[in-house]
Amino acid sequence: MNPRILLALALLASSLSGALQAADAVRDDHAAEQLGWHLATKCYTFNKLTLVETLAITRRLGLRYIEINPGQRFSAEQPVNTDHKSTPELRAAIAQKLAEYGVTALGYGVVPLGKDTVADRAVFQYAKDLGIGVLVSEPGADAFATLDTLTAEFGIKVAIHDHPKPSPYWNPESVLAAIMGHSAAIGACADTGHWARSGLDPVACLKQLDGHVISAHFKDTDKIGQGARDVPLGTGKAGLAAMLGELKRQHFKGLLSLEYESGASGETLIAELQQCIANFDKAAGDLAK
Repeated sequence: MNPRILLALALLASSLSGALQAADAVRDDHAAEQLGWHLATKCYTFNKLTLVETLAITRRLGLRYIEINPGQRFSAEQPVNTDHKSTPELRAAIAQKLAEYGVTALGYGVVPLGKDTVADRAVFQYAKDLGIGVLVSEPGADAFATLDTLTAEFGIKVAIHDHPKPSPYWNPESVLAAIMGHSAAIGACADTGHWARSGLDPVACLKQLDGHVISAHFKDTDKIGQGARDVPLGTGKAGLAAMLGELKRQHFKGLLSLEYESGASGETLIAELQQCIANFDKAAGDLAK
């Protein structure tokens, strides 16, 4: 059978049972959704677990969205990578599990993109197959002409991520310089935690990127500076209310991935993520009034 037909049939069949996996947590995300903010699990937070396990935790947390991580395995029974090199059959299985858990994949990354049109097209096709609208990457300087073409062809955006040095995109100025003269579908993935670790004020960075923020890896940290550690949103120095206030001022609508790298695991990690979500929802509620 044609692989595209196989994937379409899997999507159709799984959509009929999309409510099979009910959320364990009762979360009121009305304010966030009203503002156009889709708080998602960044699958890297659970990189030692499988995608299926991550979907179960996502629903336990009351979240409805994920950003897929290229290095994550699919399941204990099928410990194969869920990245863009996956087979059509695995993509169909991923789509089915997403629908079963009632979770939507909005992003994929951080994934390499370069000037190789064939290699890049495979990444975009993977995103299209799973209904993903944002690719998060740190593309080479020679990649942007190709990305202009592919973002237009596929209707998929590229968000440039800001790992600390030696990444060339560690600060907003470098991102703005890279995207100048290119498609509006190419912008920033605002990793607020990495900005803090680079000694940058996350709120000021968001202001610099006004109009160019496509998505975020949304974090709070215990300090601004080298060695800053992730802490629950709203308990650190990044300024949760101020960051969200700036995003609202910019009329940002889109993917905010909850990536959490505190070193916690098990139920401690779950509890800290629950605190992140509760504080995020309260701040969103205040801004939606």
